[in-house]
Amino acid sequence: MSSLRLRLTVIDCPHPVALATFYADLLSLEVEELEGVSPEEVTWIEILDQGVSVLAFQQIDNYVAPTWPEGAVPQQLHLDIAVTNLDEGEAWVLAHGATKDPVQPGSNFRVYRDPIGHPFCLVTYSSAEANSGPDALP
Repeated sequence: MSSLRLRLTVIDCPHPVALATFYADLLSLEVEELEGVSPEEVTWIEILDQGVSVLAFQQIDNYVAPTWPEGAVPQQLHLDIAVTNLDEGEAWVLAHGATKDPVQPGSNFRVYRDPIGHPFCLVTYSSAEANSGPDALP
């Protein structure tokens, strides 16, 4: 059997460039360069970490935001984004277009919605956890 590995996580959205820009800013990454196409024509775009694709955004006509935590349109997936300070992280995401979800079920994480309604979480980690190992925070 050939080796299997995860290539990329793809997020459905109505405007790929706008949502890619939101997440690239949030994660201090880069949006891939567009060549010869306007942002309105883009149906797929990726964000890069040192030249390596880490998330993709795909245009979906008639996109409907998830109705988490329950409802007609269930959450399909969400991103947990590590922060060392929830209040500072919250201020940043709110200033960049996220909204705080009214449902907050935990104490070491907070739930937000990206500009088109996908839920994501800011999750606290101790400074020792955040600064060690392969997943160290910048």
